[in-house]
Amino acid sequence: MADRETPAALGTAGAELWASVTGTFDLDDREAIELEEACRVRDTIAELRSQLQTDGTMLASSQGARLHPAISEIRSQQLTLARLMATLRIPSLEEDALPASTGVRGVYALSSKSQGARSAS
Repeated sequence: MADRETPAALGTAGAELWASVTGTFDLDDREAIELEEACRVRDTIAELRSQLQTDGTMLASSQGARLHPAISEIRSQQLTLARLMATLRIPSLEEDALPASTGVRGVYALSSKSQGARSAS
């Protein structure tokens, strides 16, 4: 496996992800760029969670209490991270405490199934 330096400006969460993946997998340059983006997304999630911890899940507004906007942004960033990791074919991390993926669904699964069917004919 090629030793790759941790990209500059990664936070703790991103640097941990980088070290975990590069310590286990040998990545080409394109994959390393995608991993770096995934690490930045992971840092964003950590920052949003920290802000949510400080502010709480509900915020006061002129119309009463409302859900903190970081909650929906965390969800969006988690989807982005999952897609980047799926592109790299990296399995779920233990510390994510999420159920294991059973594979790609939706458009991605449809295109891969149709390609398989074409090659089988």
